[in-house]
Amino acid sequence: MDDYLFLFAGVICAGTGGEFFVRGTVGIAHWARLSPGIIGATVAAFATSSPELTVSVNASLAGTPQIALGDALGSNVVNIALILGIGLSIAGIHSPRDSVKRDFPVALSVPAVTGILAFDGTISRFDGFLLLSMFIAWLIAVVIEARKQRSAADAVLGEHRGWLAALLSIVGLVLLVAAGRLIVAGATGIAASFGIDAFVIGATIVAIGTSAPELATTIIAKLRRHDEVALGTILGSNIFNGLLIIAIASLISPITVAWREAATALAIGMLSLVCIVPSRGGFIERRRGALLLVLYAVYLTVIVKYQ
Repeated sequence: MDDYLFLFAGVICAGTGGEFFVRGTVGIAHWARLSPGIIGATVAAFATSSPELTVSVNASLAGTPQIALGDALGSNVVNIALILGIGLSIAGIHSPRDSVKRDFPVALSVPAVTGILAFDGTISRFDGFLLLSMFIAWLIAVVIEARKQRSAADAVLGEHRGWLAALLSIVGLVLLVAAGRLIVAGATGIAASFGIDAFVIGATIVAIGTSAPELATTIIAKLRRHDEVALGTILGSNIFNGLLIIAIASLISPITVAWREAATALAIGMLSLVCIVPSRGGFIERRRGALLLVLYAVYLTVIVKYQ
């Protein structure tokens, strides 16, 4: 029973802490007079991936990096197939051409590269270094381009009062650290008691819990008609998860990969991304939302049934 309480408390802390941390860090960036484009492309995406980062570090230090891998890959599926599927079900999304040219090719390459590195059954520290190098190269490109454009991210996400932004960041960070420890403790205990693979726990329950900030951001952005923020945060978060999160986890502790489980998450993740490639006019139609939700249902069925 304690394991379930730990997991539930961790998910609540991840969702609440992630929301606070997003608003606080974006607000601080605005207060510090950073470019709004940089805020949207880097700070917001990092902030929404912060629960995955805390879970990844804690899981790797606890000797269960499979939870970190499952969380990162599962969160990417949740972000696109579930969260963006819900967002598209509300209304179609207009996609800026710049973000399509920059972020979609990288987002599509992440599952392919991860699959290649994991094919031998292990994501080693050297593999982690390669992923980290890719992430740094992408981040540099984002910052260079973001300096040339403006974004609505700070208007949608940020808390512009400096003292409150700092307070939200601190409270959010504390909750996220607590969430990482609680989720890892609860998920590990549940997996052990039922004989469920640690990767499956990470790719399902943990992934949904740590994706709460992306869900909140997407819904807020859609309701305020800022499609750029909704899509940009999701794509940026997926790149952070696939490159930075897995890299850090494997650098702390090499990850033994159950290929069939990982391949399912990677394949559904890539297929989901293909489903949201915008038309030439830069629009993602509403009907694709239903397709994404079906893909998520297929993903859950396959990964749970054949674990």
